[in-house]
Amino acid sequence: MTIISQAAPEAYQLWRIAKNKPNGLNGAFYNTVKEEYDFQCWGCGLHLLLPSNAPIFKCGWCGALTNQNAGKRDSKHFWLRRLRDRIFVFILLIFMLFVICGGVWAFHPVLFSTSYFTGIFHSILTFILSVATVYTFCSAAFKCAGTPPCIVWGSYPAVGKGGLDNYTFCHLCSKPKSPRTHHCRTCGKCILDMDHHCPFIGNCVGADNHPHFIALLISVIISTTYVTIMAVYVGIQIWPSVTFEPISYLNGNSSELAIRYVRELIIGFLRSATFLDPRGLVLVYLFISSVSLGIGLFILLWQQLCFIYEGKTYLSDLSSLGNDEVGEKDCQNILRFFGWPYSFSRYIPLWSVSRVLPSFQKKRHAK
Repeated sequence: MTIISQAAPEAYQLWRIAKNKPNGLNGAFYNTVKEEYDFQCWGCGLHLLLPSNAPIFKCGWCGALTNQNAGKRDSKHFWLRRLRDRIFVFILLIFMLFVICGGVWAFHPVLFSTSYFTGIFHSILTFILSVATVYTFCSAAFKCAGTPPCIVWGSYPAVGKGGLDNYTFCHLCSKPKSPRTHHCRTCGKCILDMDHHCPFIGNCVGADNHPHFIALLISVIISTTYVTIMAVYVGIQIWPSVTFEPISYLNGNSSELAIRYVRELIIGFLRSATFLDPRGLVLVYLFISSVSLGIGLFILLWQQLCFIYEGKTYLSDLSSLGNDEVGEKDCQNILRFFGWPYSFSRYIPLWSVSRVLPSFQKKRHAK
């Protein structure tokens, strides 16, 4: 069976002329039309008639896209990328353990000296935040990012019309991939709804672990905010007294006096920092690292939530640059992303009573 590609109406007309009037055309031209314009669709196995200069064409039956220029890329550095990801994951785990243990060592003696209840409260809060952060990190790092579903392809009777619409063929995995499926060179496989590959978790962010990745960002932002607040509070308690050099020169305008005062304040603060004990140095490190990390991850979380709200991923946003197409922006996209396909009334019993009681009364009257 031969079917026309969407890219080749003119080739089909030439083929019909050559078929109906073979004697009226040059035999060499007929063979050229027959050989050069006849291609087989990988999706359904049907033969397509299209121009010989069409590098990408779409099957008119199953809708599969064929890229004749696509080939296997060199993956000789695959093991280096995997080793890099494993090193990043190991370093981040060590960093999280250092922040947890360092925070407990630096914060809790001061907190317990304030009151026993305060120390117990912050110990429980630290344990909850630590478990949440480590758990979400391991879920995002070691959970499968998303395996494309198995789909029938390659046989015309089995593949229906439009059954592989806009599907492409992955030559590295030797199987079809949907429009939102991408092949990751680092992971070495196709990822469903791939957003990006994150070397810091050593894994792709896809359909199966994307919610865990968002939960990781939220957990880390909350934890870094808590560490920042506690570092400031404990630092005020244990910081050495700040001494200032007397400012004897008061002549000058207000801006010059303000600059002089700020300069003396910074110098006095740095001078007092030289008398810090190891606990104070750990507090300084925790403050700087938590502030910088929290700001960076907050920007990343905001970007991710904007993509989810628009129903897109990072890769789909890159591929749509320059296009005027705008996705459907809806809060339902965020609810569906976190596994809430229904309205909030389904999860609030008080709102559901009005739905449950009428159905229960109907069954009772039916008896």
